[in-house]
Amino acid sequence: MGLFELAVYALPMLVVWAAYWLYQHNKRRKVLVKKQETIESGLTEPASLHPVVDPTLCMGCGACTRACPEGKILGVVDGKAELIEPTYCIGHGACKAACPFDAITLVFGTETRGIEIPLLSEEFETNVPGMYIAGELGGMGLIRNAITQGVQAIDAIKKRASAKHQYDLDVVIVGAGPAGIGAALAAKKNNLKFRVIEQDSLGGTIAHFPRKKMVMTQPVDLPIFGKVKLKETSKEALLELWEEVIDKTDLEINFGERLEESSPLANNAGFVVNTTKGQYTARSLLLCLGRRGTPRKLDVPGEDRTKVVYRLVDPAQYKGQKVLVVGGGDSALEAAISIAEEPGTTVTISYRSDSFSRAKPKNRDTVLSYGNAGRINLMLSTQVKEITENEVDLEKEGKKYRIENDAVIICAGGILPTPFLKKLGIDVETKYGEA
Repeated sequence: MGLFELAVYALPMLVVWAAYWLYQHNKRRKVLVKKQETIESGLTEPASLHPVVDPTLCMGCGACTRACPEGKILGVVDGKAELIEPTYCIGHGACKAACPFDAITLVFGTETRGIEIPLLSEEFETNVPGMYIAGELGGMGLIRNAITQGVQAIDAIKKRASAKHQYDLDVVIVGAGPAGIGAALAAKKNNLKFRVIEQDSLGGTIAHFPRKKMVMTQPVDLPIFGKVKLKETSKEALLELWEEVIDKTDLEINFGERLEESSPLANNAGFVVNTTKGQYTARSLLLCLGRRGTPRKLDVPGEDRTKVVYRLVDPAQYKGQKVLVVGGGDSALEAAISIAEEPGTTVTISYRSDSFSRAKPKNRDTVLSYGNAGRINLMLSTQVKEITENEVDLEKEGKKYRIENDAVIICAGGILPTPFLKKLGIDVETKYGEA
């Protein structure tokens, strides 16, 4: 074979190789750009369960990056998978299942930021016999995982309920979010005697999202109701689904009833459960609570006024009003954006830092663009000093500012219900990058 013939055969291979090299080069460049953006934005701490990649086992095949349903959370850099957008990881776990080399471990917390997690058995039982935890409180915020945990916890509770007892109920389920609803349907399917109590409204954490906020979930089987196929939906659509589930399954939920305390009976045989509306005796207790707990307050004069709230329910109620949003996270920015879109509103954001480094780039960019357009008044590096009937006093570097105000929404995060869990006798540990 001459040089000419050799070149004819080699040229297509060189073209294919060059195209592949260019594709991989561009792909790596995009991953590195995204990684740098993440670092510059300060979005480097995972919120909950997340993957850790062992570089000695990872072969850089990219199976984990393709399996993640939430986008480019993982990326391959220099032949090894890395967590590129840690803050946006929701603990789906698909990456671990997809890795053919068992190079991924799912952990809670990081070396610098611990996460408090109740100690649970494989059946979601706490150290208190007969007391279980499922869903967000146990570290599983993903809707599908929360529902699955609620169902699995009931499977374990069913074993305890099989023994004869004289209590009012087999189980009291606390919380009507995804885990609580899944657990309640499983209890109903298994003919258990149960009661669901919810201190707030339908949907748990989801009900507190701003209107039209998109919620990511995955297909899941609901006992009695059947398969629910959702990929990306709005808060309203998801709440409508819960209402449909409750209606079609005749599920009873005691709204406006809060758990106050629970006392184990002799020999850990059951519990006396006290709520704001009564008392029950139950063989088991299942906590399906959120991790937000009690809203964090500012502790400033006037914070007890009725115009002050700690979450946004419906932006439309602020139409034509002067609203102050306090905070710099996603919940604060999303609240400010949705209120600013209501006719006649004047929205101000007060945040103690000089940038929204903890918020998602999309929310941050939207707020900054609204600020440049005059739709939102940005008052960074400020602190609220006093809330009066018609005004709010702010302070920045020792200088006082007074703005007219009709309503205040404080989005300063929440205090985890750790003290309440400990009051119930539940052991809680802080995990620093541990499974």
